[in-house]
Amino acid sequence: MKWKDRKYGEESPYIPAGPFKIRLPFIHYRFEWPDYIQGLLMCAVDLSAIPLLVSLLGMPFEVALAIVILNGLFYLTHHLLGDPVVPGWITPAIPLIILYCQQFPEGPERVHSLIAFQMTLGLLSIFLGATGLATKVVQLIPSAMKAGIILGAGLAAVISVFQIGGKFDEFPWTITIAIGIGFYLLFSKHFATFQKRNPFLGIIAKLGIFPVIIIAVVIAPLFGEAPWPTIQWGFSSPDFITLWSEYTIFGLGLPPLMMFVTGLPTVLAAYIVLFGDVLQSKALIADGAAARPDEKVEYLPSRAHLIFGLRNSFMSILGPDVTMSGPNWTAMQVVMIERYKKGRKAMDSFFGGIGSFRWGTNTGLALLPIVSLVQPILGVALALTMLIQGYVSVKVGVLEARSQTDLGIAGIIAAVLCIKGATWAFAVGILLCLLIYGKNFFIGEVDNTFSKDQQSDTEKAQ
Repeated sequence: MKWKDRKYGEESPYIPAGPFKIRLPFIHYRFEWPDYIQGLLMCAVDLSAIPLLVSLLGMPFEVALAIVILNGLFYLTHHLLGDPVVPGWITPAIPLIILYCQQFPEGPERVHSLIAFQMTLGLLSIFLGATGLATKVVQLIPSAMKAGIILGAGLAAVISVFQIGGKFDEFPWTITIAIGIGFYLLFSKHFATFQKRNPFLGIIAKLGIFPVIIIAVVIAPLFGEAPWPTIQWGFSSPDFITLWSEYTIFGLGLPPLMMFVTGLPTVLAAYIVLFGDVLQSKALIADGAAARPDEKVEYLPSRAHLIFGLRNSFMSILGPDVTMSGPNWTAMQVVMIERYKKGRKAMDSFFGGIGSFRWGTNTGLALLPIVSLVQPILGVALALTMLIQGYVSVKVGVLEARSQTDLGIAGIIAAVLCIKGATWAFAVGILLCLLIYGKNFFIGEVDNTFSKDQQSDTEKAQ
C-alpha cells in the first residue's frame, strides 16, 4: 500500500521486518519539502558537534566532519525502521561524558575511553531492547523520579548555555535575539493566531526554526560576535582515512578490558539521562497523536532501544562521538509535532515530516555552501537546540509528576543531577522515594494537582 491509500485512523504503510517497520520515501510516506528545506540549514546543529570533538580529542576539522556525516547517515535508521522520532544526541549527558574522558591523557588513551564508553552504552541499550526490559523499566520507574530526571536534564541543558565560558558569553546578543524569535515562532499563541490570518506567516511557521538560523547568520556579524560567512562551492571533504587510522579500533585496536569496567558507572549515569529522553519521546508523540486521530503513530521504547543501541555500537567502531547517539532531538521533535498538529494538508504523515527533515540534514552536510554558510554560527545553533530542549524538558518533567510530593522530590533530583551528575541523582531519588513513600515506592501518590490525573480519575469512575 502506498501513502496515498492510507485511510483515516490507520498507520502509514510499511514493510514488516520483525520488530521493525520499514518505510521508504515517496512510497510509504509523502516527501515533505518544507521539512527537507529546514533540514538543509539545521545541519548546523549536527555540525556544532565538531568544536566538541576538536577540543576533546584534538582531531582536525575534516576528521570531526567525517564523524558528523557518519552520525547523520545513522540518523536515517529511526524513521526508516519505524521509530517516530527525530533522533539526535544525548545532549544533557555531554558534560558528563567530557568530564569522564578528560580523566585520561589526550591521545590514544582518551580515544579508547570514548570508544569503550559508547560501545558499552550501545550494547546495554540493545540488551534492554531485545529482552523487552526497556518497556518494563519505563513502567517501573516512580513518577517522582521520571519527573526529576527529565526536569534535571532540561535545567542542565540551560545551564550549559549560560554558565561561565558557555556559548552565551560568546554570542550574547545573537543568542538573545535568536532564542526570543525562536520561542515566539514555536510556542506563542499570539503568533499562532496571526499565522492563520496571514498566508506568509503560515509559510514561516511551517519552516520551524529554519528562519532563526538564517537570522543568526546575519545578526552575529552585525554585533561583531562572528565573522561574515565565506561561501565556498562544491562538496564537503570529510577525512575518513585519518579517522579510521588514528581514532578508531582499526588503527588503535580495542580498548583494554579494564577501560570497559571502569567506565560502567558513568555509562549507567548516561543511560539514566538517555532514559529521560525516551520518556520525552513518548510524551511528545502522545501529545501530537491526540491532535491527529487520522493517523495511528506507534512508539515502542524497546524498538527505540534497539535502534539507538545499534547506532552507538556501530559509531563506537566507525567514529566514536562525544555527543553519543540519542533517541530524540527534543527541539526538532517539538517543531515536527507542532507542524504535524496543523493537519494532514500541512504534514500527511509524521514519518514524512521527520524522514524528509533527516534527508535534508544529510544533504546539507554534503554541500560545502551550506557548511561554510553556517560554520561561523555553530555555537548559536548548539545553544538554540539546548534552550528549546530545556523549555520542553521542564514542561514535560513537571507533567510527569502526579502530586505535589512528587514535585518536591523531582526538584531535589533535578538539582543533584545538575550539580553532581546522574548517578548521584538516581541514588538520591531512590532514597527519597523510599523514605517518603515506603511500601508505595513504585506507586507514589495522586493528589489531583494536575488536570491529567483528574481526567484519569473521571474516566475510571465512568
